[in-house]
Amino acid sequence: MGYRNVLVAVALSPDSQKLVNKAVSIVRPYQGNISLITLTTEPEMYSSYAAPMLGDLRSVLQEEAQLFMEELAINANYPIGSKTVIHGEFAESLAYRCQQQHIDLVICGNHSAKLINKFTCSASRLINTSAVDVLIVPL
Repeated sequence: MGYRNVLVAVALSPDSQKLVNKAVSIVRPYQGNISLITLTTEPEMYSSYAAPMLGDLRSVLQEEAQLFMEELAINANYPIGSKTVIHGEFAESLAYRCQQQHIDLVICGNHSAKLINKFTCSASRLINTSAVDVLIVPL
């Protein structure tokens, strides 16, 4: 069985190219689709003085993430479909996207070097809630 619709969860890190390259190697024989998704954090400034700047900061974070995913797509040498920036909880957001886009494989990375952290990483929450296969690539 070949995977034809792969979602790659990337971080704003050069290691993410490794994840995209892995996805390309998986879908290329089947001419499958690859989508990218990244999570941006919400600015944690709650003072009334900072409120007017929050909108600008959100825009900057969103634009930075989009530009990064565009660069990953260019370097992939394979057509990349959607490039989505999400906010909120990682596992829930990915599970929702998988259902929406009929994803059959999610690829994400694990930056943790400690054994205990490998079992408690955010990707483990995805594995526990996912209805599709999940490939965790050590980075």
